[in-house]
Amino acid sequence: MRWLDHRDEMPNALRGAVIALGNFDGFHLGHQAVAGEAIRWARAEGRPSIVATFDPHPVRHFRPDLPPFRLTTLEQRQEHYLAAGATAMLVFHFDAELAGTSAEDFIAKILLGRFGAHGVVTGEDFTFGKGAMGNVELLNGLGRDLGLQIRQVGAVSDGGKPVSSSRIRDALRAGDPQEATRLMTRPFAIRGIVTHGDKVGRTIGFPTANLVIENYLRPKYGVYAVTGRILATGEDLLGAANIGVRPQFDPPKELLEPFFFDFSGSLYGQEIEVAFHHFLRPEAKFAGLDDLVAQMEKDCAKARTLLSARPT
Repeated sequence: MRWLDHRDEMPNALRGAVIALGNFDGFHLGHQAVAGEAIRWARAEGRPSIVATFDPHPVRHFRPDLPPFRLTTLEQRQEHYLAAGATAMLVFHFDAELAGTSAEDFIAKILLGRFGAHGVVTGEDFTFGKGAMGNVELLNGLGRDLGLQIRQVGAVSDGGKPVSSSRIRDALRAGDPQEATRLMTRPFAIRGIVTHGDKVGRTIGFPTANLVIENYLRPKYGVYAVTGRILATGEDLLGAANIGVRPQFDPPKELLEPFFFDFSGSLYGQEIEVAFHHFLRPEAKFAGLDDLVAQMEKDCAKARTLLSARPT
């Protein structure tokens, strides 16, 4: 799948594409509806389809002090867009120059001039351009005047409320990964390189793979039933993981620490993805290591039971 930079000229083979325009971070049901419309439209006319995203998120550009809130990395998004059937991913690098581009120039100079877009699909609430002054009304009016075809997709509702990234973040912060999974159609997953830790886990029979959480949203701290995937080999693993600051140990250090059942290999230096399926309990500090081990045994037993009940 092609990975495109908005600052570059569009390759000739991808000019005349239909572009799904939005941020599409979590690529939830609403995002999938917008991208799906663009992909179907493009296929019907024999054109390439491109799904866009922004990096960093525009909110991060204007509010760099905000806590991390990303649901996916660019690499994860690329995989999701490819699975949906898109031809390419277009990354808008959101910087001062892009933030200062007027909505009119965004349409005329970028979408049409630089990309040679045939059509654009957005959600009904999409805004763009300097000061977010561009909206679907401007896109429909000016875009069509300039020869750009436009389609909008209405919000996807679930339980009487629109599906949104905010709902997913709220569910994860509340310790409800199953709700997040339902809205995204896949579990929230953190990807990273396994690093060396203090190796206490292996001394008590629970060797963990330590991951720095980086720019991902922090779900509720605690213990989860998880699955893992080794990216280099595609091997799938089952396990239990603690995410948080490890109150049992000093000094506190924020980590994601999955323990994978029935796995004895080394993961150091490898990239893995850990998907969150069930919240088991909050983080806790125990009287001693014996109490911690006893609780971890219970956690793992419960995680095995819950993961074994997943649909195959």
